[in-house]
Amino acid sequence: MAEAQTRVTLWGIEVFLAVAEEGTISAAARRLGVSPPAVSQQLAAIEATLGAVLFDRAARPFALTPAGSLFRRHAQVILNTEAEARADLARADLARLSTLRLGMIEDLDAEVTPALLSGLAQDMADCRFLLETGPSHRLLDKLEARALDLAVAAELGADGTDGGWREVHPILTEPFVAVRPKAAGDVPLILYSARHLMGRQIAGHLARANQRPQVRFELDSYHAILALVAQGAGWTILTPLALHHAARFLNAVEVQPLPGAALSRSISLSARAGVMGDVPGRVAQDLRRLIGSRIVTPTVKTWPWLGPDLRLS
Repeated sequence: MAEAQTRVTLWGIEVFLAVAEEGTISAAARRLGVSPPAVSQQLAAIEATLGAVLFDRAARPFALTPAGSLFRRHAQVILNTEAEARADLARADLARLSTLRLGMIEDLDAEVTPALLSGLAQDMADCRFLLETGPSHRLLDKLEARALDLAVAAELGADGTDGGWREVHPILTEPFVAVRPKAAGDVPLILYSARHLMGRQIAGHLARANQRPQVRFELDSYHAILALVAQGAGWTILTPLALHHAARFLNAVEVQPLPGAALSRSISLSARAGVMGDVPGRVAQDLRRLIGSRIVTPTVKTWPWLGPDLRLS
């Protein structure tokens, strides 16, 4: 007869917390990147070890039992302590980190992200790097869910509240600009998709200014938007990072200050508060250096009027 499970593992605790936060086995499995049966097996093992039922499985979503609520408080402390222990080991020497899960907005993936990873790889010889690119809101959600260690994203501003769970290292402030086709008359607006934070910022700015331009296209690709502008199909509102990301179209467009009131956004590096030690600050410092030399300096050289508003934090 096989021995009963006698230990609570860190993986079991992480699975328990994922189910407690997501409310279903399937959602927890998607978050953790494992199968639903694997999550169910871990839950059964941890309940057998503790000798207590942690979830009311008849409720939809799952509800914690009194024993589950009590264990959740201890489980979160255990995971935080484990993460802080890893950070303490890494604080004096980045090379001690065995894995770094980094989330980056797509704006930086053409040039800055590879250079950042190359530099980190030299300092962290035995580290495995896991990179995920995506929109800001998704990266910050994954950071909060402990699926990422660091996230470089646009700040959510008034639309986002974090309750103090993360530490924020400002990187860059950049203005929005108007991008128009050369030698074109009155053309419609090509709008960045409102499914993303930046698109909602632009739409909100236009609404506050009581501007209702004709919109024929709403896209979520910098390359597609600038290709259409270059062809004379419309004009758009983007940021210098977006222009740098799709630089091959710049010879066919004109970049101008945004008409009316100014609009800007902030890019920051975030980590869960108190978990990664001084690693986030050191990575943020590397990012500022790379963005300054590879994006800010050449952009201001091309469009000097951007100088006061395109700045490192």
